[in-house]
Amino acid sequence: MSLQNTSRPAWLTFDCYGTLIQWDEGLMEAVSEILRAKPGGGVDAAQFLAVFDRHEHALECEAPHRSFRDVAGGALRLALAELGLPAGADDAGVLTRRISSMPPFPEVVETLGRLKREGYRLCVISNTDDDIIAGNIAQLGGHIDRMITAQQAQAYKPSRRIFEYAWQALGVSRDEVVHICASPKLDHTAARDLGFRCVWIDRGTGRSPLPDYTPDATLRTLDGVPPLFAGLGW
Repeated sequence: MSLQNTSRPAWLTFDCYGTLIQWDEGLMEAVSEILRAKPGGGVDAAQFLAVFDRHEHALECEAPHRSFRDVAGGALRLALAELGLPAGADDAGVLTRRISSMPPFPEVVETLGRLKREGYRLCVISNTDDDIIAGNIAQLGGHIDRMITAQQAQAYKPSRRIFEYAWQALGVSRDEVVHICASPKLDHTAARDLGFRCVWIDRGTGRSPLPDYTPDATLRTLDGVPPLFAGLGW
């Protein structure tokens, strides 16, 4: 697919963690802090994160919908149990506080400001709770016009419900939006299934693209978006 010969979007929607906010770095720090408090040691953060990630995504798919705070806490307990480590009363609190304070990537705030000056409206669509993401949004220079969370939509990406909820809340159709994201597993799956335009910010994390989907454009960092759009005549 290509963005050539498509119309200028009214809104740009963004995945938050990994796209705007330094997710991998912050999550590694949070997990390292949790593991340091466990007796015995022997489990490194990368190993733990692989197990945690599996449980987190499984819990997000379960019905009825649970808050991200509950999902994260449940995934932590399951991962710790699987790896033979005791759960602590504040493990989930450590994680969610760390998430809320994760900073943006270096180029993000300036790029969002430039996109705003060029007339785009900006919305974040994220698999989290309102109170957790508030700390991250506060670091984005006041450029975000709207925030849509899994808590509001009662659904997690890649479910179509969270995207349809967002489009309804913004008063647009999918053809009036370009989505900008870093996650093949979540956002590309939805783009493939729902047919919305999608720009992939491939930050070199090693996440593999889907075998049956190609984003409309691929960039290394967010500051490539304004030149890309300018080249399209938008």
